[in-house]
Amino acid sequence: MASVSWRHALFFSLVVNLSVLATACSSQYGNAIEEFCLAKFKLDMEVLDQRQWCSWEDTVESYGELTNCTFLVALKMNCFWPNRMVDEFFIRVHRHYFRDCSMSGRLLHDPPNRILGPFIVVPILVTLLMTALVVWRSKRSEGIV
Repeated sequence: MASVSWRHALFFSLVVNLSVLATACSSQYGNAIEEFCLAKFKLDMEVLDQRQWCSWEDTVESYGELTNCTFLVALKMNCFWPNRMVDEFFIRVHRHYFRDCSMSGRLLHDPPNRILGPFIVVPILVTLLMTALVVWRSKRSEGIV
């Protein structure tokens, strides 16, 4: 019976310590990543034109540095990573900087006219040809009956 209560005491102690650690991380960790990580990311993004924000090639380095920064701050503060604060932080970053981007991360553009043209012209020509063929065939069969 003594070993059971000892295990419960150890478990309770561990839960209390982790909850205190998590609480300390949530209050200070959020401020730290805002101050250290987001400030640098904001500067990097201001250098880019807003039209380049959706270009993964232009933002991958800054985004990677932001991710690494949140990890390093968590490591230094003895916080778990990833955690709820990191998730909420990146959701705010995405809502501000990447809300108008497509899911693939690329800007959506119309294809060049040399590619788009045949996809428009061919169905139109096929429709006109089929219409002419039906009219011609219907006039031809009227004389036979």
